Amino acid sequence: MYGDGRQSDYERTPERADEIVDDPFLDVPRLGQDIRLVLACVGGGAIQIGREVARHHLRHVETVAINCDSSVQDREEFDRRICLGSGRSELSDIGGSPSHGAQIARAALPALERLFEGSTFVTVIGSLGGGAGTGVLPYVLDAAARSSQVLSVFVVKPFQCEGDRRAVADRALARLHFIESYVEKQERGSASLQVLDNEQVRASEPTLPFRQLNARWGETVARHIEEAFLVPTETLLEAHRAQLAPPDGLAPPRPPTPDPGPSGPIPLAPLTPQMTWEAPPAGGPLGDAELTFEIDGRPDGPRL
Repeated sequence: MYGDGRQSDYERTPERADEIVDDPFLDVPRLGQDIRLVLACVGGGAIQIGREVARHHLRHVETVAINCDSSVQDREEFDRRICLGSGRSELSDIGGSPSHGAQIARAALPALERLFEGSTFVTVIGSLGGGAGTGVLPYVLDAAARSSQVLSVFVVKPFQCEGDRRAVADRALARLHFIESYVEKQERGSASLQVLDNEQVRASEPTLPFRQLNARWGETVARHIEEAFLVPTETLLEAHRAQLAPPDGLAPPRPPTPDPGPSGPIPLAPLTPQMTWEAPPAGGPLGDAELTFEIDGRPDGPRL
């Protein structure tokens, strides 16, 4: 208390805190906090695509780069950069061996599970054919499937001319169907898989420069995250705010949303999450309303 009898800000804090707690808009989930979106890129090729996704400046999305090469630490476009193994290039380099990559990922599985803990929407990009993307990807999918509510997976297949790498990619794709947690999520309709086949692009667009291929896949992934996750979720949250608005219908002002940038003509896979807003009963208290996500009409809560 000041000498003239006035209360200090510290002494008035509890009183102001009560007012904040009573604010009904605090019940609205927050994107990036209560609703967590993660983009994980596994392997060198996937990280290159993730860098292109980062150019779209997707709001509220955490980006993670995962590789067995210590040079991943230099990828400043990502929020988190994870080098599996010792971190020293002469020991962490797996020499393109999927089995070596799988051994390292198996040992790091507890850390991978913590990475996705509490996540709502997870998008994983894996580049098949090499050591890290092929060997580490199954363990990343297992960890993501156990913790997330909705999981989207994009895998990149090499060109036909790459021979053995494409054959390795085909075998890796077949093994994804044996990841129990991931398959279970697919059967519930809360996981999807899309193959980004370089050979198909070469055949359908022979004039597309090779250097633009990663940008093409990056735009595909960015549009999926925007249209499948961000836009529907923001629409639901806006409906929630409208339910909590004062009688005159004037809701508190919201900060402007950054422009996600132009979208190209690349078609998207079907949207994975089917989300609905459950309005409170007529005449009931608005404070009891809850935001729920439903997959095919069935509630799908977080599995921690």
